[in-house]
Amino acid sequence: MSALTHRYEFVYLFDVTNGNPNGDPDAGNLPRLDPETNCGLVTDVCLKRKIRNFVTLAKSNAAGHAIYMQEKAILNNQHKQAWDALGIPPDAKDQYKKLPKDEAKAREITAWMCKNFFDIRTFGAVMTTGVNAGQVRGPVQLAFARSIDPVIPLEVSITRMAVTTEREAEDQSGDNRTMGRKHIIPYGLYRAHGFISAKLAERTGFSDDDLQLLWQALENMFEHDRSAARGEMVARGLYVFEHKDALGNAPAHVLFDKVKVERVNGESGTPAHGFADYKVTVEDDLPEGVTLQKKLS
Repeated sequence: MSALTHRYEFVYLFDVTNGNPNGDPDAGNLPRLDPETNCGLVTDVCLKRKIRNFVTLAKSNAAGHAIYMQEKAILNNQHKQAWDALGIPPDAKDQYKKLPKDEAKAREITAWMCKNFFDIRTFGAVMTTGVNAGQVRGPVQLAFARSIDPVIPLEVSITRMAVTTEREAEDQSGDNRTMGRKHIIPYGLYRAHGFISAKLAERTGFSDDDLQLLWQALENMFEHDRSAARGEMVARGLYVFEHKDALGNAPAHVLFDKVKVERVNGESGTPAHGFADYKVTVEDDLPEGVTLQKKLS
């Protein structure tokens, strides 16, 4: 696999129709909102989860593409795999709580985790629980996604016709329908920014092949993440800025400002009804040493 030699930034656009893109457990699973602006929010953790899920489907845990942070995973067992695979005995006193005093062996353990787990070499991980496998800073980082305009969460009543117990079925007081609530956003277009460091990729082994898999995930992950709660979610744009060298040729914020999302139907600051209400334009006067790839537009 070829090493990553260029720095990248990207702008990612996606939308939701009649769904909840990221519920807030501290607010009864309401869609996340910025209370100052009423713009919708989607956390970086939520987006990373969808990327991880896509990689699992696409690679089926093929060598080098296992997922470290997955549902019900026992992290200490994940860490111990590295110790066992490398045949490194733990310290008699501390067991696995500390990395070996030999720095070379300590680096081997962390490197093994990076080599075998896609999400560690991509996003990094702190692997210092009861079994210590070190920690590593990932080359790929995502910011929170924010809706372009304010969104209006709705609470919709739903009913369930079936019952769960025989006692409920025998209840003669009514028709036994169970009432519930569902939180949705009628429509919202979200924008997220991403950063990819070639220098940090050197430390984790994140390769050009991994980068192509990341682009594939961002383009297709909503197609394999359908649920009644999330409604219709669609990837609408992926604008990738590639620098000529590893350290970069321009500040990230300057490049992000080149991608403009504007309302063409309705007034800015009021809820939109669909993607057709927006126009995306990209200024072509890029700094020297930076090129743009429109992977979705």
